[in-house]
Order: sequence, then C-alpha cells, then structure tokens
Amino acid sequence: MVTLGKRGDLHARRQAQAYVRTTSMVAKLFDELSARYRDRAGGYTRIVKIGFRNGDNAPESIVEFVKDAEKEKTKKKAAAAK
Repeated sequence: MVTLGKRGDLHARRQAQAYVRTTSMVAKLFDELSARYRDRAGGYTRIVKIGFRNGDNAPESIVEFVKDAEKEKTKKKAAAAK
C-alpha cells in the first residue's frame, strides 16, 4: 500500500481504494505516509510477536509503521544535550 502511495497517480489511488475502502485512510496513505517514506526503498513496517491468544492458542502480533531514523537520532541528541 505504501508503494502505491509513493507512486501517487490516479491508477494507484484507485487500486488502493479498491483494497482499503475508506476514503480518509486512502487520503492519509497518499498524503502523509507517502511523504514520510519517500526516500525509503522498503521495510515500512515492523512486526512484533506478543504471544498467544487465550482460548485457541493462536499467535498474536502487532504491526506498526517504522519511524524515521533521522528524526529519532535528532530527538535523542537534543534530549542528551539538555
């Protein structure tokens, strides 16, 4: 989906709309997320396994977007300087 957002053309937007089905989420994908990951070639998400669900013992995990490493470094340097 992020790759479609990075393409940014009408066909990519319609492909994303066919999959996501929420207009506000497609707009966020094409406006915010595509700008955030413009220089990144891949690896947009991180999957963290959190264990197994009670009842049927199915594995559970959390999928999250990776934050920009440059912004994190500058925040840590600014915090260390204080």
